Amino acid sequence: MGGFEPFSATEFPGKLSAVVFIQGCPWRCGYCHNPDLQARHQGALSWERLLDGLARRVGLLDAVVFCGGEPTIDPALGQAVEQVKELGFQVGLETAGIYPERLRTLLPNLDWVGLDVKAPFDSYDAITGMPNSASPVHASLTVLLDSGIDFECRTTVHPDQLPPPLLLRLARSLSAMGVRRYVLQEFRSRGCRDEVLARGQRAGYPDANLLEELASLFPRLSVRRNQ
Repeated sequence: MGGFEPFSATEFPGKLSAVVFIQGCPWRCGYCHNPDLQARHQGALSWERLLDGLARRVGLLDAVVFCGGEPTIDPALGQAVEQVKELGFQVGLETAGIYPERLRTLLPNLDWVGLDVKAPFDSYDAITGMPNSASPVHASLTVLLDSGIDFECRTTVHPDQLPPPLLLRLARSLSAMGVRRYVLQEFRSRGCRDEVLARGQRAGYPDANLLEELASLFPRLSVRRNQ
């Protein structure tokens, strides 16, 4: 395990949850605020110990959310999700959609998914640093749309990487595919190792006019600003 947050009122919409951080991610997005989770190594926190802690929180929490890193990289994730469900918790997953078939196998035991969509699909590689990275994300979004599961798409917005025309193009493509809930996450420099991106941070992006145009595309649009 890469870490554990025993309480969150925001990670799973409308639920009180614990958050499990899983190590490992094959992508190297410049704005990543958890770069320490990109590599996989022996963690100090064992799953058995963490599961015992969750068992003691039955009745106090509604859900457990798995995130990372990229949680679907872990071959033991399916078993961990099943064990959490057996305790009576709802289960959420935050994923970049890198492994669509693994996502598909997890869906029967999931109650909510947050899918990171980083850019228009034809501009993906510039964000992830990996070739052909858009294809699995598109497939994962199709899996979610076909499943009927409760999910949201979310995008971290930096004015240099996603200026207004590019952000609008992304939003229009998601709307056309059938996405109903879209969340914009303001870029935060804390934890970011890309000094150029960190210096380019601009509070308040997107502005009110752009947000109004984006809001017209979705039944539910929200913005998560830095505190």
